[in-house]
Amino acid sequence: MPRQARLDAPGILHHVIIRGIERRYIFKDDQDRQDLLERLERLLPESHISCYAWALMSNHAHFLFRTGDVALSTLMRRLLTGYVVRFNRRHRRHGQLFQNRYKSIICQEDAYLKEVVRYIHLNPLRAKIVSNLSALDAFKYSGHSSLMGKQTRKWQDTKYVLGYFGKTMRQARKDYRAYVEKAIDQGRRPELVGGGLIRSLGGWKAFKEKRKEGPIKGDQRILGESEFVSEVLRQADEKYDRYYELRTKGYSLKTVEERVCEIYGIDRDEIYSKSRVQAIAEARGLFCYWAVDELGYKLTDMAKRFGITGPGVGYAVRRGRKIAEDNRFKLSS
Repeated sequence: MPRQARLDAPGILHHVIIRGIERRYIFKDDQDRQDLLERLERLLPESHISCYAWALMSNHAHFLFRTGDVALSTLMRRLLTGYVVRFNRRHRRHGQLFQNRYKSIICQEDAYLKEVVRYIHLNPLRAKIVSNLSALDAFKYSGHSSLMGKQTRKWQDTKYVLGYFGKTMRQARKDYRAYVEKAIDQGRRPELVGGGLIRSLGGWKAFKEKRKEGPIKGDQRILGESEFVSEVLRQADEKYDRYYELRTKGYSLKTVEERVCEIYGIDRDEIYSKSRVQAIAEARGLFCYWAVDELGYKLTDMAKRFGITGPGVGYAVRRGRKIAEDNRFKLSS
């Protein structure tokens, strides 16, 4: 059976899992773990990819990434290839280290971000690498300790995650820790490592019964409700090449400029200004959304065009998407 294609687009959450071949160790000591972390520290900013959670075990590792303008597959190839070369040289071995390709599951943010962060960060406790939650608070090979303020990893976006739990840092950390503590006795959560539709339908038995009624939209690469699964597959262009359609019809950045100016009644130069006037800020967001999501431009393309950072463009794209959805704005007729 052929392997399914990766689902990837800017701004999407991915729960990524890497495993050792035949369940062998991928980290033999702390020097190996530190090597992987140093590679992440260098590669994530270059890729404009955000990391919200992570845990390094013995024979596998978990990450929660939000993609930027560089494809997740590119990041993982650079990360794992470099790591394997050094690991093999250091331990005087040859051959494959990881089990096939890494596994990535797209996550529906509102429904699952907090749960996946918690699931990933509880891995060391479930595996008895640490004995209790207090020990996990200080465990340096999991992103939990960074969220608790025990260590600093510049490449881990703790502020974004803690923003889900409280307005002040102190309250957010307190509520986050309480949230993690509630799940200590839950054990493994197979529904959080793929098959969102199966979960939303009430399990595998219900899924099989539903499938007898006719074709349904499900995918083991996606964690979310059935509508979300369908939408991700649509956006991932598994049925239709949206970029190609618009490009062949003559749509370009000039088309986007004209459409945005028409909607907001502004001049082209105002789109690229630093003005914070609400209408102009919204126009910039809508422009970035259509350029990236509809025409396939990279975040770095927009960053250079507007003189802002990649994450700044990512925020503008998300804002523009909401504006388009709320107002039913369309680039094409």
